Amino acid sequence: MLLFVSSSPRPRFRTSTSPVPSATRQQYYLSPLRSSSVFNIRLKELRQITLKCTNDHQRQSNSTQQQQQQNGEEEFERLFCNLDQTTFKQEPGSLSSAVFLVAGTTVGAGILAIPAVTQESGFIASAIACIFCWLYMVATGLLIAEVNVNTMCQLGSGGVSLVSMAKRTLGPLGVQIVCWSYIFIHYALLVAYVARSSDILTNYLGIPLWESATLFTLIFGGVCYYGSQRSLGAINGVLVFGILASFVALVVVASGNLQLETLLKANFAAVQISIPIIALSFVYQNVVPVICTDLEGNLKKVRSAIVIGTAIPLGLFLVWDAVILGSIEMGSDKIIDPLQQLRSSNGVVGPIVEVFSLLAIATSYIGFVLGLSDFLADLLELPSGANRPLPYILALFPPLALSLLDPEIFFKALDFAGTYGVLVLFGIVPAAMSWSDRYSLPRSSTPSRRVAELVPGGRLTLSLLIGGAGYIIVSEILDKLI
Repeated sequence: MLLFVSSSPRPRFRTSTSPVPSATRQQYYLSPLRSSSVFNIRLKELRQITLKCTNDHQRQSNSTQQQQQQNGEEEFERLFCNLDQTTFKQEPGSLSSAVFLVAGTTVGAGILAIPAVTQESGFIASAIACIFCWLYMVATGLLIAEVNVNTMCQLGSGGVSLVSMAKRTLGPLGVQIVCWSYIFIHYALLVAYVARSSDILTNYLGIPLWESATLFTLIFGGVCYYGSQRSLGAINGVLVFGILASFVALVVVASGNLQLETLLKANFAAVQISIPIIALSFVYQNVVPVICTDLEGNLKKVRSAIVIGTAIPLGLFLVWDAVILGSIEMGSDKIIDPLQQLRSSNGVVGPIVEVFSLLAIATSYIGFVLGLSDFLADLLELPSGANRPLPYILALFPPLALSLLDPEIFFKALDFAGTYGVLVLFGIVPAAMSWSDRYSLPRSSTPSRRVAELVPGGRLTLSLLIGGAGYIIVSEILDKLI
């Protein structure tokens, strides 16, 4: 058993059952407590919790263990225990909170742009494209979770970000690609979120644009910085419920002009140009390391959180796309902004659209701020423990400044991030890391106890994931050049 200090945003202790190099054993065993009667009491409590974690882990099915160990793989019930630093009580992550975090991160500004970019292809073709993109993004998210837990086993620490994963599996070049792609995508999307939310708040509150942008940043940035794991889960749950309620109201009001003949039109030749925005709409992989840590490395729960958490946005995207594309005529030279069309078609629709848009942006904004701040803390090699303000300052204020410089940057940022960032960072890189983790790393760089593969198909599946993303990127580049 090993005690080490958490590197997650909330200060915790964790007890780990993973093998840790002897060189780091003393470092992680250090405790801020000093020898005293209080320390002895706390140590007894900690030993009891540690024993409980061990017993829980040993209750796994013996037959499943033997089968996985033949392949050098194991599916842990938990890799470590999250403990509160002051009470030493176990704080296991909630599956429902993880689902809400994934769903809230996924349902962002991308849903507002889907009908506009899929108008030419029609609903049937775009629905098939959405389902394939969902399957693709679920697969890459599961690959990130697999590599993340293997990296935690190897390093003997929690809170492992994409930088540490890329450093272990892809080397210095992979770290550079991950760093710049991650920073580019997150800043581009945060700029888009602040720009769109400030526009909504300005129209509703009648305040200057810079005040609404600052208000949005301070409120939701403060929620990310000061919120505990449970409070963030509760807030995300409330926001997701608000999204669902406003979405249902929006569909009921806006579906009055739905035409079946228009809905059944399809132009599969035009699907490819919409894939970058659709893929962008399914981005959630930035919070996968967070949920792996919160769920204590329990891959069964992580898998459920990813599949369920992304299935909710998939349903929303399909219904939203059907309502919009079934109410407009295809084939026009100019793509109509679906939100503008809804506002002009019905006076009741406008306020509902604004509420739905603001809630969708807020949930995604929280997830991206948490992911980016955790990434920057790991990149800057800040010590684990209490929240450090520097990563949050770097995550919150540059997007605020850029959104104020160009208030019309919303659609530009979405298109640019989806075309040149998402398919690299959350398409090619996860498959490349998994390939290296499974087949290329020397035995000395792999943990003695590996987790089971979450995505089947071996090298063929990984090749298809890399090739598919590469084809779309090259096609987009050639299309813009030619």
